[in-house]
Amino acid sequence: MDTALTRLAGVRHPVVQTGMGWVAGPRLVSAAANAGALGILASATMTPDRLREAIREVRSRTDAPFGVNLRADAGDASDRVEIMLAEGVRVASFALAPSRELIARLKGAGVVVIPSVGARRHAEKVAAWGADAVIVQGGEGGGHTGEVATSVLLPQVVDAVDIPVVAAGGFFDGRGLVAALAYGAAGVAMGTRFLLTSDSTVPDAVKARYLAATVRDVTVTRAVDGLPHRMLRTELVDTLERSGRIRVLVHALRKAAGFRRLSGLGWPQLIRDGLALRHGKELSWSQVLLAANTPMLLKSAMVEGRTDLGVMASGQVAGVIDDLPSCAELVERIVKEAEQVLAELERLRGVR
Repeated sequence: MDTALTRLAGVRHPVVQTGMGWVAGPRLVSAAANAGALGILASATMTPDRLREAIREVRSRTDAPFGVNLRADAGDASDRVEIMLAEGVRVASFALAPSRELIARLKGAGVVVIPSVGARRHAEKVAAWGADAVIVQGGEGGGHTGEVATSVLLPQVVDAVDIPVVAAGGFFDGRGLVAALAYGAAGVAMGTRFLLTSDSTVPDAVKARYLAATVRDVTVTRAVDGLPHRMLRTELVDTLERSGRIRVLVHALRKAAGFRRLSGLGWPQLIRDGLALRHGKELSWSQVLLAANTPMLLKSAMVEGRTDLGVMASGQVAGVIDDLPSCAELVERIVKEAEQVLAELERLRGVR
């Protein structure tokens, strides 16, 4: 399929594998890229040196274009951008809106800038600042999410901006791709669906937990970091929702210390990063710490396999996914299903 997204990013299919912390590493990204999708490397959980190594590892595995996801509000964002530019990364994606200056810097170096947003006003802002495209995630999506469903948010954004829009939140098959195209999107972005592939390095026991989940097992909670966060309901979520402030603070300090050792960040930077995630919300100090070290909560599950101690970010689609194809099989299936749906719609159009 030839869309504004495929032309912009230089990929074969209008499908994006999103930058999931601890999940979207070199193996998954290169597999997605080789399958014809736009693979996005998650950098927030990497040190700068590891990011450089990961970019080079992806390039050693594929000749296809790929991108890197950055936290625009991170204290070392500028250093990470320098690494991307030096390594010739083609696409930069952002979980939060980058500044006008950062967009200009990347575009001046020939990098395609694709921020992710969860509201029409944010899409309008980054479009006015020069973003090349935007990923818009509806409330069905995993991780930090909003309240507006994709089916309502997507047409709002498509009508509001004149840059390519990529739909995220609730997509997992070819029918969804066609639906997104019908709304005016240039493609779809998927996280949970790519997490649940054989190319994902997430432990098998964790994948089994996702596959066993029903739609009702995917919840939105503020207990982790004070912000709406869509995830599988786990023992940790239950504990945090039942715990008092002192117990949550102790838990937050323990996790923050672990993330500080892993990332090399000092306590001042850790606190600043946590405060940056507040988005104007009134958060307790324990929530600020948890917000800053949510990567450690993700690592417990996604790397160490501790579903009892970690956070398992998840889109609602986890409740309807029941297999673990390779990225190549998944993308081929999605494109084939989409072509079949389009052919059927064309047949219906011809019936008088």
